[in-house]
Amino acid sequence: MFPRGFAWGAATAAYQIEGGWQADGKGASIWDTFCQEPGRVFRDQSASVSCNSYELWEEDLQCIQQLGLTHYRLSLSWPRLLPDGTTQNVNQKGVQYYNKVIDDLCACGISPMVTLYHFDLPQALQDQGGWKSPAIAATFGSYARFCFQTFGDRVKLWITINEPYICSKLGHEDGIHAPGLQEPGTTAYLVGHNMLQAHAMAWHSYNTLYRAEQGGMISLAINSDWLEPLRPGCTEDIAATERCLAFTLGWFAWPVFVTGDYPEIMRRAIDAQSKKQAYDGDSRLPTFSKEEPAVLGTADFFALNYYTSRKIRAGCGTGGISMKGDQDVEEVLDPSWPISGVSWLAVVPCGLRNLLRYIKNTFNSPVVYITENGFAQVGKLQMEDVQRSEFYRDTIQEVGKAIQEDRVDVRGYFAWSLLDNFEWADSYSVRFGLFHVDFADTKLSRTIYRSGKDYAKIISKNKCMGKT
Repeated sequence: MFPRGFAWGAATAAYQIEGGWQADGKGASIWDTFCQEPGRVFRDQSASVSCNSYELWEEDLQCIQQLGLTHYRLSLSWPRLLPDGTTQNVNQKGVQYYNKVIDDLCACGISPMVTLYHFDLPQALQDQGGWKSPAIAATFGSYARFCFQTFGDRVKLWITINEPYICSKLGHEDGIHAPGLQEPGTTAYLVGHNMLQAHAMAWHSYNTLYRAEQGGMISLAINSDWLEPLRPGCTEDIAATERCLAFTLGWFAWPVFVTGDYPEIMRRAIDAQSKKQAYDGDSRLPTFSKEEPAVLGTADFFALNYYTSRKIRAGCGTGGISMKGDQDVEEVLDPSWPISGVSWLAVVPCGLRNLLRYIKNTFNSPVVYITENGFAQVGKLQMEDVQRSEFYRDTIQEVGKAIQEDRVDVRGYFAWSLLDNFEWADSYSVRFGLFHVDFADTKLSRTIYRSGKDYAKIISKNKCMGKT
């Protein structure tokens, strides 16, 4: 039994589904560039066509309606709207496309949740330093104001930045996401800091200039696994778990929801590791200055992306100047957890309930939207994807328990993803969709999986039975 008005949704991202990478004046993104570099992406594939949602939006809308969604989370392509990343060069064809998408959703009674940035930075801005540049926050702020002004009369739920942890670490420390930088121990922290500043600038602009008239809410989407000590009675493992939570969930949630600064656990760990490695310089974790926009309180709800869980034990003190060295933990998969296609995605529905309870207790009982959660299929295609159907059933039951028994104020659940799509470095080898997309078919036909049908039944039942 879910509250009446609960948001039942599915999510997508522009780069992963739209295609049309050069259509109608769109600029290049860092992922367009990244995919052109051999060896970066599975089989050197790209999203230049992908699901071709830029031309096949009406078919996507039919999928959304078939599921009976009340909400649909999409992202705007920054380079499609602003090819060079700045409001000095607006691509009206891009504006027309997103106006149509948003108008069509509203006409069907489906509320859009719109993400401003989902990994696809304009390449023109990357050429000027990208998220490392001190100027990027102001540039993002200008882009955000453009979007609020252009689409905000119809959009009531905004996400500024999706998964800043992933952008920072995978894109600038590990080098496995665009822009593919490997600058361990320094750049990820700088990028994360600039993303928090960009988010805060957008939030303050919305709060000051648009909220009274448009009446929407705005946040950033934070990804986190549920983490627990491998040995519950071991002091070292308990401390390692707290440290790991500080470096993942806390990195971005703590400044926004608690103190306006990074978790003290995180700063102590980085400074201690720097001293141990004889790092010559100031703290590798930036500090917030009075000249920067205040970060504390810049979220109207907690947007959570959850996929899996881990057991944590203390590390062995190696790793050098790097995020891994700073955390000094080892993540362990419980062998009793089933694996969903990709090796990192253990199926742990109860982990989501545990994480929701932790968020309630740690971050002052915020309103929560689960903005991504999904199950991967790899290898032989299974349209009768029973395991994924069971995953959604079990996970949504855990969300219900969190609401009814733990009194967590969860307002919505968004499945990842509406469609099979371009899954970043894994390309098309991994399928998360509620609808199968036949990428070998020039028509890119969409066919609902069993999991999509079962999710639709869950939505229909709860629409009818929702509690006031």
